[in-house]
Amino acid sequence: MKMDSIRNMNMLQPQKNMLQPHQQKPQSSYNPNRLLDTLIERLRIKDDSALSNKLRVAKSIIRDIRQRRLPVGASMLMWMSEATGMSIGELRALLGDRRAKNRLRFALV
Repeated sequence: MKMDSIRNMNMLQPQKNMLQPHQQKPQSSYNPNRLLDTLIERLRIKDDSALSNKLRVAKSIIRDIRQRRLPVGASMLMWMSEATGMSIGELRALLGDRRAKNRLRFALV
């Protein structure tokens, strides 16, 4: 009996290496690499350099998007859509953007 009570007490105490719920990082499905890799496959090209040529952007833009230093903006999504024939919705889904609609940046009066 005594071992059971000790085991239960240990289960109630938080582990030192485990994060508490308020300390855990939220799971994000935002993944620009998945989007870029899909575009490379869909366009049947070799690498990011060829993708930058196809999208007519600098190679550094693709590199910064991969490294998450630059977000995928609306104009980039439009260029990707024109190059692949995919809809903006499909591209956003690959990117991990789950919002139903784009938000307006200004108020209509």
